Amino acid sequence: MALRLPLPMLRDARGRMLKERIATAIVLLGVFLAALLALPTRQFAILVAAVVALGAVEWAALAGIGRPGRYVFSALATALFGSAVWIFQAIDPSRREVALVFAISAAFWVFLVPYWLSRGLGVVFRSKAASLAIGLVVVLPTGIAVVSLHSIAPVMLLALLAFVWIADIAAFFVGRKYGRHKLAPRISPGKSWEGAVGALVATVIYAIICAMVLPQLSIIARGGLWFACVAAACVLWALSIMGDLFESLVKRQAGVKDSGTLLPGHGGVLDRIDSLTSTLPVSALFFYPMTAGQ
Repeated sequence: MALRLPLPMLRDARGRMLKERIATAIVLLGVFLAALLALPTRQFAILVAAVVALGAVEWAALAGIGRPGRYVFSALATALFGSAVWIFQAIDPSRREVALVFAISAAFWVFLVPYWLSRGLGVVFRSKAASLAIGLVVVLPTGIAVVSLHSIAPVMLLALLAFVWIADIAAFFVGRKYGRHKLAPRISPGKSWEGAVGALVATVIYAIICAMVLPQLSIIARGGLWFACVAAACVLWALSIMGDLFESLVKRQAGVKDSGTLLPGHGGVLDRIDSLTSTLPVSALFFYPMTAGQ
């Protein structure tokens, strides 16, 4: 028999959880924004390396790798990230090698992930080696995209992060109030089509505002290319859902609710960056033509 809490106790528990989430989010956001806006890109990349390391540990745990192996995989992922940034100059978004990394990531999210999501559970982690390779494709391009976009303009990186945050917030509140039709009931029962549509409307409006006020996107406003702005917002919106659902699929396959317990009220690092893993590399690829000629 399932144990059900009385309604007042359930509401109190949800209220405490929400307060915990808000408090953690405020602290994380304050530290991150201070680093993003104050640090040069090479120093900012140290913080990103820490996120890559923690995300790799959580991914290996989800893949069923034992504790020693998790840290070996994390060290490998961090070393690859550090080599890409500080040795092979992935900090420079105009390099073709950097664009290739983003193109591989884009192909992964556009072609492979929708196929896996359509097939449901049991198709992602078929072997330990394959699962770790997938983890590198998920984590590494995201970290490289963060430092690459930061080198273009920290404000641009912040705007893209805000895009994903707005999508998540709109989907949560619209879905909570109006959600009736499940988006992917076998993968993430809490998500609804109504929430997804609410996120789409919010992000399209936000993208149009950004095109009007950000110098990096002023060419869109000057050229009247609003269709391009709306199309880009729709692509990133769809990719943000892909990232969210893919991590939910992996967690469901691993039999866990959260990717970790590091962040009170939020779960693990991967729980916080799931939508960023799919949107940031594609965003960086979009800006490559603008930087290649510099």
